[in-house]
Amino acid sequence: MSSHSNYYCSLLKTCTETRNLVQVKKIHCHIVKTLRNPETFLLNNLVNAYSKLGDLSYARYVFEKIPRPNLFSWNTILFTYSKSGNLSDMVCIFNRMPKHDGVSWNSLISGYASRGLVSEAVKGYNSMLRDGVGNLNRITFSTMLILSSGEGCFDLGRQIHGQIVKFGFGSYVFVGCPLMDMYSKAGFVNDAKRVFDDAPERNVVMYNTMITGLLRSGMVEDSRWLFHSMQEKDSISWTTMITGLTQNGLYREAIDLFRQMRIEGLAMDQFTFGSMLTACGGLMALDEGKQVHAFVIRTNHKDNVFVGSALVDMYCKCKSITSAEAVFKRMTHKNVVSWTALLVGYGQNGYSEEAIRIYCDMQRNGINPDCYTLGSVISSCANLASLEEGAQFHGQAIISGLFSFLTVSNALVTLYGKCGNLEDANLLFHEMNFRDEVSWTALVSGYAQFGKANETIDLFQMMLAHGLKPDGVTFVGVLSACSRAGLVEKGYQYFESMVKEHGITPVVDHYTCMIDLLSRAGRLEEARCFINKMPFPPDAIGWSTLLSSCRLQGNLEIGKWAAASLQELEPHNPAGYILLSSIYAAKGKWDHVAELRRGMRNKGVRKEPGCSWIKYKGKVHIFSADDQTSPFSDQIYAELDKLNDKMIEEGYVPDMSSVLHDVQESEKIKMLNYHSERLAIAFGLIFIPPELLIRIVKNLRVCGDCHNATKYISKITQREILVRDAVRFHLFKDGTCSCGDFW
Repeated sequence: MSSHSNYYCSLLKTCTETRNLVQVKKIHCHIVKTLRNPETFLLNNLVNAYSKLGDLSYARYVFEKIPRPNLFSWNTILFTYSKSGNLSDMVCIFNRMPKHDGVSWNSLISGYASRGLVSEAVKGYNSMLRDGVGNLNRITFSTMLILSSGEGCFDLGRQIHGQIVKFGFGSYVFVGCPLMDMYSKAGFVNDAKRVFDDAPERNVVMYNTMITGLLRSGMVEDSRWLFHSMQEKDSISWTTMITGLTQNGLYREAIDLFRQMRIEGLAMDQFTFGSMLTACGGLMALDEGKQVHAFVIRTNHKDNVFVGSALVDMYCKCKSITSAEAVFKRMTHKNVVSWTALLVGYGQNGYSEEAIRIYCDMQRNGINPDCYTLGSVISSCANLASLEEGAQFHGQAIISGLFSFLTVSNALVTLYGKCGNLEDANLLFHEMNFRDEVSWTALVSGYAQFGKANETIDLFQMMLAHGLKPDGVTFVGVLSACSRAGLVEKGYQYFESMVKEHGITPVVDHYTCMIDLLSRAGRLEEARCFINKMPFPPDAIGWSTLLSSCRLQGNLEIGKWAAASLQELEPHNPAGYILLSSIYAAKGKWDHVAELRRGMRNKGVRKEPGCSWIKYKGKVHIFSADDQTSPFSDQIYAELDKLNDKMIEEGYVPDMSSVLHDVQESEKIKMLNYHSERLAIAFGLIFIPPELLIRIVKNLRVCGDCHNATKYISKITQREILVRDAVRFHLFKDGTCSCGDFW
């Protein structure tokens, strides 16, 4: 090799390392000007430089100018096309080659493998064997094992393992690591352990791979033992262990190990911090999360998009939305994961409208949603019962092709179920190519919210028949359906089967469903006995449920017990005072009502104001009782007065027990007439076209008088009215309600 070639090769190497394509082209120009017949070695280096810097056209141009390309020349251009994924040119070059060696065959197989083309890669491998087993090397087997693992072709992986043993490559660490990874991903962790134990030589990479496999299979104790037995650990060893502990829900242990890693003085990367922040979020350990955040800043990882997204997620899980917003705003680079972390955080913390806003901001910033983003924003629409916006996102899911993803289709089934559109929820469910436990649970919950007990139970039985395992959420749906239909014995059967047949330990939500089941059915004494036998006391919802039923049935004794328990648990929860006041008011004990009201004032307890809302032309119109703030108030009140006269003609009698004030009867009637849901219904009658359903959402449980009045309104106006209150859906049609007056 001439001194000129040596000099140019040295320059090309430097330019490749510094990623300087412009300088490579200048050197190329200089070679053309100064060397009449450049050596093949130099031209090979030029092809290699263009290849590594991603300029395929120049790499191919230089290659075609080589007068007598050698095997290295052919392999260089072949590898270029293999790595870039340009498979047609890769095959063309391979077929033109006068001879092949192991590098040539590996480039061909790797090109197919990188695109997940299993059959083509296998054909290439078999052709390589026919060409001579001397071509085989550790890279061949590593590539085939990684392909088998990545594409889930574990039978192929086993066959490759047999060939590894046959041709004597079993002792290579470079082959052992992907072999163990393949077995552990397939769930054959014992086979992975056998490969590890049989290896004559093990390095830190093999240990790390084995620990990953054990943790992936939930074998935490074995992974601990292996980790502590390591003579030498690198930062990847520690990060692997921290990540695995986090994925297995052992957040506290992961945090403790992170502290030890710091003491060891090892370098931490984005994966270490990401796992740590996940652990802090899982424990809602805000203080420790802030400490990790400070360490992120000190180690200059704050601009890493992976770490930034994990910080946003951690603060959201710790319910510190302001901090999450601050981190998000300071991120210099945001990807779809960053936006999704904030969007999900808003939704999980009850800021569904903000979640929808952030989704729109994301799109304006040119970021395309993935299935998790779209699924999350649809879930936010479901929480708001915003069918109109949800339907728009449904359209986006179809256009973008994301509808086929389970996270999106499941969210859509939930959306239509929560918005009371069971027909579309059912249609979507049956259009899905694949359904998992979440899909079935979404539809079960939709029917349960509507109080369709028989349909809910039938769906649940079909779910079991399909071999799917219900979870705690599924049983909440089934039990609540039994409750809303008064199926006490059925409810008991399902509650017992949850433990005995499905191995699910009941949590507070399941016990609350059982309290509701017994209370609604009028079996208040039985509900009290059930509570006394519970392994833990009810939460505020459980006591409120019992107290609400005591109000409806006028049971002062159990009502006082439930109210006292609720006030002890949550002294500033107004339900304990309001519901007990209602029982006293119904019995004419106005002195007790006044005493309770004084107690509320003295303790600073405020009643949550009832409000109802309706959406019209993209705007939400919110009403409270006796509301005069709407610009359409005159029309609304005129409509209600007209309706009231017609209702009385039809036989409507106001239920005075819903009024908790010691006032004249005429004043009580006036109070009832202008409840928030009636104002919203009147607005709907005025503005929503007759052929469309009127959809109302109320933040509290609809009162008995308004429920009765809405039945009359649906009959008089011949309109369908769907009311979603704090408990369930009510579809009013022709003077009847879908709940059968049981709510």
